[in-house]
Amino acid sequence: MYGQGSGPEDAKVAESLAAVKVGLMLERHGQLLRRRLEQGLAPKGWADVPPKYDLRVGLAYGVELQGFRRDGFPSRVRFTATANWLLFDRAVPPKEIARGTERASDAYDIPENQFFAADVARDTMERQLIEKLAQQILERLGIHFSGAPQGTAPA
Repeated sequence: MYGQGSGPEDAKVAESLAAVKVGLMLERHGQLLRRRLEQGLAPKGWADVPPKYDLRVGLAYGVELQGFRRDGFPSRVRFTATANWLLFDRAVPPKEIARGTERASDAYDIPENQFFAADVARDTMERQLIEKLAQQILERLGIHFSGAPQGTAPA
């Protein structure tokens, strides 16, 4: 989205993305998603663009146990993360200009008697989910600001 564009449309999309302010999000996962979105919306060189839009994101997790050991303890866990987002202009009252729902899922194994390994696997899975959701939201916003129809990528 911030690559070497060939025309004024690319600069317009980059400037519009940089003008998006991400609203506060609660809990650790929300804070991680917010930070990743902020990094993607306004990379170096674009951080000084005055805000024109507010992005509000709600994050929810679902957990599914997928495997069990003979003793009944889980051996594999699958997480599904859902991010519902709304983009508003900064008028009074704010007007909704775009919305979407993004989903990502990932899983990790719980090794027997290796708690540290299970924690590392869970942390890695959580980071991957946040990265997937952030990338999906950033792509949708880029498509919105490019004027391309939803469901298609800009040329």
